[in-house]
Amino acid sequence: QVQLAESGGGLVQAGGSLRLSCVASGRTFSLLALGWFRQAPGKEREFVSFTSGRGITTHYADSVKGRFTISRDNSKNMAYLQMNSLKPEDTATYYCAAGAYLTDDDSRYDFWGQGTQVSVSS
Repeated sequence: QVQLAESGGGLVQAGGSLRLSCVASGRTFSLLALGWFRQAPGKEREFVSFTSGRGITTHYADSVKGRFTISRDNSKNMAYLQMNSLKPEDTATYYCAAGAYLTDDDSRYDFWGQGTQVSVSS
């Protein structure tokens, strides 16, 4: 069993930056794929980025490519999402998730955090 908890959300002006953190419990964290997803009010949850267990493989949604960077530090059971050049359309609740599969399909992730709110003002 893995428990996840996000932090680092907040209110930022367009063009600004935020760094989200995800802390995990459990010894198997380094074996799991780690994904970031987001959900805006009235919209479905959407994929943002994922990274493999060792952080070697990464993938981004087109909407964030070149602006967001995913990383992880398995020695600390931590994952991060560095978000630069933020836009109002990035406003959403951001979730980290862990699972056995490296995929952008949220249904394939077994463990989820509670989410952290990111709001970007224009």
